[in-house]
Amino acid sequence: MTNLLTSSHSLKDQLIEWRRDIHVHPELGFREERTAVRIVEVLEPLGYRLRTGVGRTGVVAELGSGSPVIGIRADMDALPIQESNDVPYASQAAGVMHACGHDAHIAMALGAATLLSKGEFPGTVRFLFQPAEEVEDEEGISGAPRMIEDGAMEGVDAVIALHVDSAASAGIIKLDSGMACAGVDTFYASIIGKGGHGAMPHKTVDPVYLAGHVIMALNGIVSRRLRPHNPAVVSIGSIHGGQADNVIPEKVDLSGTIRYSEISVQEQIHAEIERALKLSQVFGGDYCLKIVKGYPPMHNDERIVSLIKEVASELIGEEKVQPPDLEMGAEDFAFFTQMVPGAMFSLGCRIEDDERQHHSPRFDIDEDCLPIGTAILAACALRYLETAG
Repeated sequence: MTNLLTSSHSLKDQLIEWRRDIHVHPELGFREERTAVRIVEVLEPLGYRLRTGVGRTGVVAELGSGSPVIGIRADMDALPIQESNDVPYASQAAGVMHACGHDAHIAMALGAATLLSKGEFPGTVRFLFQPAEEVEDEEGISGAPRMIEDGAMEGVDAVIALHVDSAASAGIIKLDSGMACAGVDTFYASIIGKGGHGAMPHKTVDPVYLAGHVIMALNGIVSRRLRPHNPAVVSIGSIHGGQADNVIPEKVDLSGTIRYSEISVQEQIHAEIERALKLSQVFGGDYCLKIVKGYPPMHNDERIVSLIKEVASELIGEEKVQPPDLEMGAEDFAFFTQMVPGAMFSLGCRIEDDERQHHSPRFDIDEDCLPIGTAILAACALRYLETAG
């Protein structure tokens, strides 16, 4: 196992080169064409069986034969952000940037694939280079379910992934079993009144006034309508109404995000949002509501988590394997873990004394994390194949 970490460190310069090449040439979700070509260029000479165009722009790479089959997922898409870092490998695509570390995920998956190609193992390893984790297509579907539709998970017995963590020092591993990421939905609502002159409000049904009551009710859902032991978030992200200071508008539009841990909580939140909007009717107005379901909650399987913890402890030391900081972010890796046992762990990548927040123009990583993540992915795949057969 330690030899695997040593071999991974010997790949460090190559890992950095892959990561920086992808960082320089970022591509948005479902447009990762150059990225897919680079992945094929690396893996084809190593003997991997390759499928391209999976889930539109994804790549499936497979090595070995028979069962069991372990999947390793790496997301590929960048974000619509203009990079502000003054580094030689800064994005050359205007308004597009790898601001969440997917470039590092690809590099580490390529590194793990390289390590695994150097020896024999029972069963099959399947790499899932996934498009569009950050976005959905015109039908509201992201990259993971699109890959599933194209058969990427057929025959897979377990699946693992990692995600860099800019809040933790390079090489710190965080994971636990149970809920690892929240489910996410989006709501869009309009509060409908009767507009008119601002000097004659008595002749109107003021949707701004109605919205005030609705907003208070929405903000009370989590604190007053849900059980305190059910983690959830209801956040209003946008409010739009009116054009002129002396005109009461016809309607006010609201949109926001819902985060939840259990399906029963999701259903209750949907009902409570409807209840809050009905306040507009009490005061003579009306409303319309649309809720778009997004990613489900992501749950880490206890057995896979135990395997990852065991492997990481052997490679880097038990003290560097820590419990996660529970938050309400969402991750479409959840679609994979709905199908088979799986787990995602976070890998510290913080540039010391200068934490670069995810989804910010200054995001960057300490590249010392790359060999560590590479070795853990490869070692976990081997351990699973050796023990699950």
